Amino acid sequence: MTTTAQTSNRLDFLKEELARLKNEHLYQELVPFSGPPGAEITINGKKVINFSGNNYLGLATHPKLINAAKKAAEEYGTGAGAVRTIIGTMDMHNQLEDKLAAFKHTEATLVLQSGFTANMAAIPPLFADATGGEGSVIISDQLNHASIIDAVRLCPKGVEKDIYAHSDMTALEKVLKKHKSKHRKLVVTDGVFSMDGDIAKLPEIVALCEKYNAILMVDDAHGSGVLGKNGRGTVDHFDLHGRVDITIGTLSKAIGCVGGYVASTQAMRDIMVNKARPFLFSTALPPSVVASCSAAIDLLEADTSLTDALWYNTRYFKAGMKSIGFEITSDTPICPVICGSSEKAQAMSLRLLEEGIFGRAIVFPTVAVDKARVRVMLSATHTQQHLDKAIETFEKLGKELGLV
Repeated sequence: MTTTAQTSNRLDFLKEELARLKNEHLYQELVPFSGPPGAEITINGKKVINFSGNNYLGLATHPKLINAAKKAAEEYGTGAGAVRTIIGTMDMHNQLEDKLAAFKHTEATLVLQSGFTANMAAIPPLFADATGGEGSVIISDQLNHASIIDAVRLCPKGVEKDIYAHSDMTALEKVLKKHKSKHRKLVVTDGVFSMDGDIAKLPEIVALCEKYNAILMVDDAHGSGVLGKNGRGTVDHFDLHGRVDITIGTLSKAIGCVGGYVASTQAMRDIMVNKARPFLFSTALPPSVVASCSAAIDLLEADTSLTDALWYNTRYFKAGMKSIGFEITSDTPICPVICGSSEKAQAMSLRLLEEGIFGRAIVFPTVAVDKARVRVMLSATHTQQHLDKAIETFEKLGKELGLV
């Protein structure tokens, strides 16, 4: 009989890797907090300003979403009880998908458990036909999200993979020319890149995809609820409805809940229902989540005050940081404060916490070795006092660490 001690011994090799991560300032620990995920949270009994969440609009604590979740749980229970393809599809799942399709101006949507699984569900089925992927290629931006990278790895062996330099349209066209003869070409890009906060050059990408007859897929996790009319996303921001074949959205960030969705044609939805493994083998989202997501879309459609506040805070913070010597070059509420080395980024994060601000260090392999940073994520719920406190603290710590 195997004992716990024996099992632990066999896993001791992991300790060496953990020691290496700590030595190179790449080790991360989970940071638990108390209370709701608002602009202020409590860590180790101390109230701090939260600048690391994705709760862009503050919807995670909005009364209308909370009430919708409570009502749905009372009426329908805590879980769907099955995968969607067996008996896990409730009327409310279809109703949410119809609402999202109207919101995104597409024929149909399919809701999944996360934005990560939405990418995993969308990409492999495009190549799961009788060709086995032969004569196909996936062309991906160099800085695309990890979920895209992993989804590409799950495609059939016959599918070629190629990467173009980040947001380099000359490089993208060169790759498209190289694969011009392929019968199926998929170009994949983030809409908003999560580490740098820059927006994809969608008008140029669309034009190139149309020129070379390539399918275009946009992962708009950080654009959904943030960009475009009423937060419709990056496609709407550039007025490209009908010219982007597949859009991935998340329900876990600006929408304030959890989940993801694929917005595309009815045929795309139907093929995923039949062939997307994350959809086929995962229990459906619970009623409380579905109801709160639906309430969030209703709020976005009815009122722009939250997105307006988000963008006011974004402009205010960036101007303040620029005035003290930090250059924030992002196009969105994602504001990377570049520290350079992982050691400096970790030190900045630790000192921020001591000063009453939570700003998480982002280090390799999430970003390049010499581009470690504290990524500031702005929210509509941050007050001007929160922003002023952050700017003042970054100035103090920037001088301490030799960054300004």
